Amino acid sequence: MTEIEKVTEATRDPLVVLDSVNKHFGDLHVLKDINLTVNRGEVVVVIGPSGSGKSTLCRTINRLETIDSGSIYIDGKELPSEGKALANLRADVGMVFQSFNLFAHKTILDNVTLGLIKVRKTPVSVAQAKARVLLERVGVANQAAKLPAQLSGGQQQRVAIARALAMEPKVMLFDEPTSALDPEMINEVLDVMIALAKGGMTMIVVTHEMGFARKAGDRVVFMADGQIVEEATPEDFFTNPRSERAKDFLAKILEH
Repeated sequence: MTEIEKVTEATRDPLVVLDSVNKHFGDLHVLKDINLTVNRGEVVVVIGPSGSGKSTLCRTINRLETIDSGSIYIDGKELPSEGKALANLRADVGMVFQSFNLFAHKTILDNVTLGLIKVRKTPVSVAQAKARVLLERVGVANQAAKLPAQLSGGQQQRVAIARALAMEPKVMLFDEPTSALDPEMINEVLDVMIALAKGGMTMIVVTHEMGFARKAGDRVVFMADGQIVEEATPEDFFTNPRSERAKDFLAKILEH
């Protein structure tokens, strides 16, 4: 074992564990025996071709998609299939989607405070104060009284990040958070995500943004055909991919 491996072994603190997870959509086997451990404070970037199972993987971690077999653990507790226990555990898992999923008829401030008030039973004044701090953190504090439609896509996605952070999740899942954005808005969202990563947030990020993977990722997980084909540090993955599937994928995307 190298010195680096010894240090990694010593600091390993599993937060999200997927153990032999399988998922079918009808006859389509979209997740095939997935084994993945994400440690506390780690940023894992999941990449791969369309249809490889990346988004489904992300959505199983808070049971937006059920699994057919295997187990998922969050901070040592197995993810229940339904009921109040699932709701409680799900509150530990923040999720940011492609589409911003903000409530169109509620102000930005109300969108961020809703979960705090309804799920965490936080007093309104406390929830609002916390929301304002988070909106400041993601750079949209001056938009608090507006409705989502009055904001740009990049601003709405940053509000969605603030809303997820308001619940003080143990892990943040990002499912292609920039793919619905205009190119000039992508960086403003990635900058917020990079700041979160530097702040020690545990993150699982499905993305096509290879620059983010290199800059903020601790580990790259490459998926193809429903399987994890390769895992490596960003440096190793981008400079020396081991599998033919990864080499082929990188050759296609890095040409452009």
